[in-house]
Amino acid sequence: MEHTRIRTFNTKDTYPEQSISNDLCQAVVARGQMVFLRGQIGQDLDTSESVCIGDVGGQTEQAMKNIDMLMKEAGGNLQHICKLTIYISDPRYREDVYRVVGKWLKGVYPVSTGIVVSAFARPEYLVEVDATAVIPD
Repeated sequence: MEHTRIRTFNTKDTYPEQSISNDLCQAVVARGQMVFLRGQIGQDLDTSESVCIGDVGGQTEQAMKNIDMLMKEAGGNLQHICKLTIYISDPRYREDVYRVVGKWLKGVYPVSTGIVVSAFARPEYLVEVDATAVIPD
């Protein structure tokens, strides 16, 4: 069985300022049950435009909106999320970011890892949320 790849793209289209050409996707559904999501940022998935520049709460809201949309496209929902990794560029953003994530995942209880990083692919990105889910049979 081939894995299902959702929202395929090439990095030369998403990051035209960089001379990189990688074929990627926003989500992979493996064996019909496991869902691996690409780290989501403050970016509109339909237009690839950055949103909420300078607003970590707004970027987190967009990331979670993207995760919700991708989970639905994969045939699941937020309740199926098992693992999150949350990357922030400044430890002072932690409360704002986790407040938004908590609102979206109320009652889900995933395991979570938080990491502070020095930079993201673009300077306007302040947060990235990576999720893994399992859709039950």
